[in-house]
Amino acid sequence: MAGKSRRAKLVLTQAEVEQLERLRGSQTAPRREVQRAEILGSYVAGETIAAIARKVSMTRTSVAKWVGKALNVGMAAALKDAYHRPREPVITEAAKAWVVHWACSKPKDLGYAAELWTRQALAQHVRRHAVEAGHPELARAAKATVQRILTQQVLRPDKVTYYLERRDPNFEPKMREVLLVYQEVMLQNQNGGSAEAAPDTITISVDEKPGLQALGNTAPDLPPVAGQHSTVGRDHEYKRLGTASILAALDLHTGHVTARVEHRHRSREFIALLQDLDRYYPPACTLRLVLDNHSAHLSKETQAYLATRPNRFKYVLTPTHGSWLNIVETLFGKMARTFLRHIRVQSWDELRDRILLGVAEINAAPVVHRWKKFDALMT
Repeated sequence: MAGKSRRAKLVLTQAEVEQLERLRGSQTAPRREVQRAEILGSYVAGETIAAIARKVSMTRTSVAKWVGKALNVGMAAALKDAYHRPREPVITEAAKAWVVHWACSKPKDLGYAAELWTRQALAQHVRRHAVEAGHPELARAAKATVQRILTQQVLRPDKVTYYLERRDPNFEPKMREVLLVYQEVMLQNQNGGSAEAAPDTITISVDEKPGLQALGNTAPDLPPVAGQHSTVGRDHEYKRLGTASILAALDLHTGHVTARVEHRHRSREFIALLQDLDRYYPPACTLRLVLDNHSAHLSKETQAYLATRPNRFKYVLTPTHGSWLNIVETLFGKMARTFLRHIRVQSWDELRDRILLGVAEINAAPVVHRWKKFDALMT
């Protein structure tokens, strides 16, 4: 008959009990910590060392070790391995800095084909030059060694973060001019101004969305079927039917959209959009267009057309690389989230008709797009 255990009971606070329970059911914590939480939780519940050992598939000696550690130094210390270093590190800090130095250089500058290092290529380079650089401990460095060295650093030379350099010396004044226009429109809208009231100046945000692909299915889509597949089934192959460009003009007073869908977005297509705007709005008002510096907006052909309609159009140009200041981009985002999402067609003409139908749906329930963050950008 087994004797009664002489070990003390493990007394835990309510918070420690809750922590053990969470850790016992964790899917992300280290396996050894989950296993130890199971041991301690079972011991607190009154199970014997032998029973716990069978449950967790460990020896009784190992189970007794972690229970004893919890009794001696507490539950938190028993869950973790104590830090220990059996010997001094072989790779010196100077050697690690040397590896990081090469990691921050470009392989192509050293005669390799790659633009950035892979861990394998960097390890090979380190092994090749370690001895002559005075770091013989790296002469047999493997990819895992290089990985451990780099993960200890703040620098991440294997990653690329893109940035946009401001190349327009007058970026701030141009941005201010655009934002002042938006502020003026906001005040007009708050005072009840609208296109129907025929204000002297109507502000319209204009831009193009090029490169929209007309894709066709090679097999019919399959509708969701209960018990078989819960989503729309679509064959992974498709047909390319050409590309389209959406030229859109967004009325900042009413939300009305004037749009064209063309194969290209040259001067002639942009002039056609200007003609559509000229026909749609009352002849007595000025159309103030917020647009970028695309060549079609400033070409000789466009200037020649504008000369035939003096005082009809007025440009407000966004800064170079500042097209994000153009509110019409939010309209293109709305199109992408709604009727352009997952769109498949049987011809380029169908794509054009579907886009124009989507624009008509927007105009049936127009939304006035506003610029809200004046203070952050005007200071």
